[in-house]
Amino acid sequence: MAGGRKQTGIRRSDRLFDLIQILRDGKLHTARELAERVEVSERTIWRDMATLRASGVPVEGERGVGYMVTSPITLPPMNLSMGELEALHLAVAILSEATDPDLASNAKSLAAKIDAVLPENTGPPAAGWGMAVHPFAFADARTGFRHMPLLRTAVREKKVLRIAYLSLDGTKTTRLVRPLQLDYWGRVWTMSAWCETRDDFRTFRVDRIESTIDTGAQFRDEPGKTLAEFLAIQKASKVFEAR
Repeated sequence: MAGGRKQTGIRRSDRLFDLIQILRDGKLHTARELAERVEVSERTIWRDMATLRASGVPVEGERGVGYMVTSPITLPPMNLSMGELEALHLAVAILSEATDPDLASNAKSLAAKIDAVLPENTGPPAAGWGMAVHPFAFADARTGFRHMPLLRTAVREKKVLRIAYLSLDGTKTTRLVRPLQLDYWGRVWTMSAWCETRDDFRTFRVDRIESTIDTGAQFRDEPGKTLAEFLAIQKASKVFEAR
C-alpha cells in the first residue's frame, strides 16, 4: 500500500494516483498485488486500469497477467514546448467545462484530435488528452498550474524552494525542497524532489501545493540527492509519496 495509508474513505482520484506511483517503476504488477497494496478488490483494480488507460496513462496488461506502465511518463513527442503543452492543457480543461455547449463540445473534439495524433509508445510516451473518462478533476489541474512557472524555473536553475503542502490525508506541512523533475500523469502533474525537511526523496502532487517561495538559495548535485539516484531507487519499487 502506497505510503502505508488506508484507502477507506480516500477519493478515487487519490487511489489512482497511488496506483500510478506503484506502476511507475516499470515492472509487472498483478491485480491481486495492486489490490492488496491499495486495499480494494481485484475487480476495482480492473476498472481502475481501464480508467487510467482512457486517461492517457500508457498502462499495458490484462486480467490474469498483470499491469505495467510501458515507459516513463514525460512530455509527448510533439513539437510543443513545456509552456505550449501547459497552455493547451489548461485551455482544453477550462473550455470543456464551459456553460456554452458549443465551446464544451469543441473542446472535447479538440482533445480527441490531439489524442489521435499522439503516438502510443514511441520514444518518450504520449500523455493522453481523452476527455471521455478522466480520473483527476480539472479543477485540481488548474489549481496546480499557478505554481508551474516557479517550479519549472527551480528545476532548470536548481533553486531551493519553500512550499506549503497539503498531503492526501489532509496534513499540512511546510517543506524545504530541491525540485528535480516534473512529470505529467494524465491531468495531474507531480514534482519529484529531495526534501530537506524529511532528508529523503519525495513526490509532491502539484495541485496540492498551496504556496511556493523562492528562498534565493541554489543547490548543487550531491551524492544521494540527485535525480539519477531517485530514479534508480524508484525502479527498486520504493514509493516516495510526500508525507
